[in-house]
Amino acid sequence: MGKIILVSNRLSTSVKIQNGEPVFTPSVGGLATGLSSLHARENSLWVGWSGVAEDDITPELSEDITVALREQHKSVPVSLTHADLDRFYYGFCNNIIWPLFHYFPTYVEYDNNLWKAYQAANRRFFERVSELIEPDDYVWIHDYQLMLLPDMVKQAFPEVNIGFFLHIPFPSYELFRLLPWRHEILMGVLGADLVGFHTYDYARHFLSSVRRITGYEHNMAKIMREHRVIKVDVFPMGIDYEKYSRAPERPEVQQNIDRMRDELGGQRLILSVDRLDYSKGILQRLRAFERFLQTKPEYHEKVSMVMIVAPSRTEVPQYGELKREIDELVGEVNGTFGTIGWTPVVYFYRAFPFDELTALYYLAEILLVTPVRDGMNLIAKEFIAANAEKNGVVVLSETAGAARELGEALIVNSSNIDQIAENITIALELPLEERRHRNERMHRRLSRYNVMHWAQDFMEKLTETADIQGPFLAKQLTSSVRKQIITDFREARRRLLLLDYDGTLTQFTDRPEHATPDADIKDILQRLGKDPANEVVVISGRGQQFLDRHLGNLDITLVGGHGVWMREAGAEWRVIEHISDDWKDTILPILQLHVDRTPGAAVEEKEYSLAWHYRRAEPELAAVRLAELKDALLSLTSNLDVSILEGNKVLEIKNSNVNKGRAATACYAKDQWDFVIAIGDDWTDEDMFTILPSNAYTIRVGADISNATYFVNSVGEVRELLSDLEG
Repeated sequence: MGKIILVSNRLSTSVKIQNGEPVFTPSVGGLATGLSSLHARENSLWVGWSGVAEDDITPELSEDITVALREQHKSVPVSLTHADLDRFYYGFCNNIIWPLFHYFPTYVEYDNNLWKAYQAANRRFFERVSELIEPDDYVWIHDYQLMLLPDMVKQAFPEVNIGFFLHIPFPSYELFRLLPWRHEILMGVLGADLVGFHTYDYARHFLSSVRRITGYEHNMAKIMREHRVIKVDVFPMGIDYEKYSRAPERPEVQQNIDRMRDELGGQRLILSVDRLDYSKGILQRLRAFERFLQTKPEYHEKVSMVMIVAPSRTEVPQYGELKREIDELVGEVNGTFGTIGWTPVVYFYRAFPFDELTALYYLAEILLVTPVRDGMNLIAKEFIAANAEKNGVVVLSETAGAARELGEALIVNSSNIDQIAENITIALELPLEERRHRNERMHRRLSRYNVMHWAQDFMEKLTETADIQGPFLAKQLTSSVRKQIITDFREARRRLLLLDYDGTLTQFTDRPEHATPDADIKDILQRLGKDPANEVVVISGRGQQFLDRHLGNLDITLVGGHGVWMREAGAEWRVIEHISDDWKDTILPILQLHVDRTPGAAVEEKEYSLAWHYRRAEPELAAVRLAELKDALLSLTSNLDVSILEGNKVLEIKNSNVNKGRAATACYAKDQWDFVIAIGDDWTDEDMFTILPSNAYTIRVGADISNATYFVNSVGEVRELLSDLEG
C-alpha cells in the first residue's frame, strides 16, 4: 500500500499571521479528529488551504509556510486568493451547493461565473495533488467543495485508489436536477472508486440521480462506469468518544460545572448549540420553547434554555436576517415570560470553548437538536458521550443524519412546533431509569463506532473496492493486447469477424429505429468485407428489412433475428432455424399492458421475437415495471419454448433454440480460420463468446461479468479497432 493523501478544503493545521510571522495551530473540527489516526501514519500527507489568502503574504513568506507545513505537519497547502475564496468558497459552495443540498432552493443564485471559479479551484487542488501521487497511493477527498476533483485525479492517474466522502446531505433528485451543472458534478464524484455518505437516504438519493442523469445503472450499490466498478456505501461519522466521555474528569471542566450549577440556582437546563445557519432550525426551536412556556406554566421559573449560536457567514444576507430574527424572538420570549429572578432564554452569540461546552453537556437535562436538514450533527453525539450521569435526553430532528443512529432519542419533525414543545415536556418528565436505559444503548454504539473507527472503516472498504476492480482491469483491452490483435490479424490468411450491431457498431438511441449506421462504420465494414481473406458477419437481433435497408449493399454476411436468417454477400436470405412464432399471441398483450403502465416504454415486434424497450421511461418506475414484467413472463413462458433476455434498457423474448451462438457456430464451421474475433455488448452475445475456441479474441463493449476475454469502453473504441485492422 502506498501513501495516503487526504484532501479537504481546509488543512488539519490552520495558519494565521501574527506580527508578520506564521502561527500554526491544530484544527479542532470533527474531520481533523477523525482523520488524525490516518494522518499520524508515517506515509501520509494532507492537502488543503492553509487559511491564509495568497495575496495577504509575500512569496517568500508563502514559501516558508509551505516548507514548515510539509516538514512539521505533513501538510501541503493549496494557494487561494481572496478572489478565489469569494467566488469559489463563499460564492459557489456557500451560495449554491450549501442551500440547494440543504433543501433551500430559493436561496440559490445560479451564476455561471461562480461555476467557472469552482472548476478553477478544483483544478488548483488537482495540480497540487498530482505533484504528490505515486503508484499504489490512496487519495481520500472530502466534501462538497471538491466534487470535481475525484474524476480529475482518476483521468490522470487511473491506477490510483480514490475515495470521496460527502459530509452534507445529498438532496433528492427533484432538487438536485435544478443544478445547471448536475451532470458535471456527478461525473466528478464518479471518478472515485468508493463514494461515502452519512446515511442510507443520502446514498439512495445519489444513486437515483446517477441513474436518471448519467444513465449509469447500479446493482447492490455498485455503479458500472466504463471499465470500473464504483461502490457507494454508508459510513455514519462518529466522535472522539473517549475525549468527551472523560471530559467531566478534567479539573477545568469540573470547575465550570460547579460554577454553572451555582449560577443556575436549581434551574433545570435545556441546551441548544448551533452554528448560525438557516438549516439548523433555530427559530423553530425558539418558537417551540415559547409554545412550551405558553402551555406549561407550571414550569415557569424552573426551566431555562441556554442557547449558544456561534457566528457564521455574517456577510451573507440570509444569515444577517436570521441573526436579527433570533435576537428579536429571544427578546420577545424573555420579555413575555421572564421575571426579575428568571431569564427563560440565556442567549450567547459566540462559540464556547471545550471545557465550558462539555460542562453544559454534563449539566443539561435536555439537548434540543432540531435542524431542518443536517448531514450528521455531531452535537447530539457529543452531548450523549459527555453526559456522564446518563440522565440527559436528546430531542432530535428526524432530518438530522444522527437520527438514523440515535433511535433512542425523542425524534421530532423540525417543522412541527407543537410536537417539539410536547417532547420537551416528555423529556422533562421521563423517569430516570428510562433515560439511563436509552442512553446506555447509545453510549455503547457511540463508543464502538467512534470517529477513528469511521475513518478506518472507510479505508478498509476503499481497499476492498480496489480489489473488486482487479478482475475488470485484468480484462481491459490494453494497448499491448490491441497491438497483438492487429499483428495476428495481418499475419492470418483466413479471418472471421463476428460483430453485434446495436451497442457495438452503433450507439443506442431513445428510439431503436433511429440507431442507423453512419457513413464511417459503413466504410469500415465495406473495406473489411472487400478483402477476400475476411469473412465479416454482422449478427443482430434486427430483422431482415432493417439489415437489408442499411447494410445490404455491403460485401458482408448478415444474420438477423439473433440467428433465424442469414444472407451472405450477393445471395438471398435463407432460414437457419425453422421455428414457430405462435407464442407471440400470448406474450404480446402482457408487454403492451406494461407499455401502457410505463410512460416512455415501447414494444418492438420482430418476426420471431418481441422486445420491451424502456430507455425513455423514468428509470425507477421502469425498474419496478421490469421486475413485475419478468415475474409475469416467467409464469407465462414456463410451458413455452422461449427465452427471456435482458439487454441494454431492453427485455427481449425469443425462441429458446435461436441464439447468436448457433449462428456463430454455423459461420465458424464454414472454413479453417487463422484468426477469429467476436465483439458484442450484452447478454445476447454471451452465447457467441462461449462457443468460440480459446484462441479467438472475444470482446465485450462495457465492463461487466462476461464470457468475453476482454472489454472495451465504448462503440468508439470498437470502431477504432476495426479501422486499425483494415489498416
